[in-house]
Amino acid sequence: MKKIFAGLALAAAMVTATAAMAAPVKPTVVLVHGAFADSSSWNGVVKILEKDGYPVIAASNPLRSLKGDAQSVADVLASIKTPVVLVGHSYGGPVISEAAYGNANVKALVYVAAIAPEAGESTAELSGRFPGGTLGPTLAPPVALADGGKDLYIQQDKFHDQFAADVSNADAKLMAATQRPVTVAALNEASTEPAWKTIPSWFVYGDADKNIPAQAQAFMAERAHSKQTVVVKGASHVVMVSNPKVVASLIEKAANAK
Repeated sequence: MKKIFAGLALAAAMVTATAAMAAPVKPTVVLVHGAFADSSSWNGVVKILEKDGYPVIAASNPLRSLKGDAQSVADVLASIKTPVVLVGHSYGGPVISEAAYGNANVKALVYVAAIAPEAGESTAELSGRFPGGTLGPTLAPPVALADGGKDLYIQQDKFHDQFAADVSNADAKLMAATQRPVTVAALNEASTEPAWKTIPSWFVYGDADKNIPAQAQAFMAERAHSKQTVVVKGASHVVMVSNPKVVASLIEKAANAK
């Protein structure tokens, strides 16, 4: 009888092992936050992706310089052995565009209310090219840095309406207090050759975005030949916070694309 049970256990283990070998390895999703945010802005998306079996890394974006920030993300990518879906929010868009260039391990780019620049373009220039952006008047006086640079924050009492209008008052207040500053130099630094020219891309944004006008995002998505563009009615700049299911769904579509 013991031999029979042992045989059944061995057979079950072999079936499980065979199934595991046959199942395709899911790509790792690397999430890169933008200016005035941090990695916790992806919490709702992370929960969904992990529930669906995806390995996830919410990388910390230094927000100091485009070149340096992109190198920081590229270092994370170099440590990952599986294929990668690289996702950027806001200023995180130029960062992933730079970090993924020439990296054969990145199979897809997802721009979430993000800038997707052409070579020579900057976040500040693209955000202001089309009407509808109101970030400038909501910024606090720049904070002078020891190296001669300047840090930017959004005034806390203006943060909710400007950055996260479709998020609860309590959550927006917490986000305002914990916001990460970005340097003036990073927002104005010109991009080099973008990865979206060689890697398939997907776009999602809200039509009520006050940081990067919807018209600008539509222009960039079309220029990048987006595989799918999702426009969320009434969503603010933090569409991944207010609509995590929509954003996670698009990321998974990018992950499953052939």
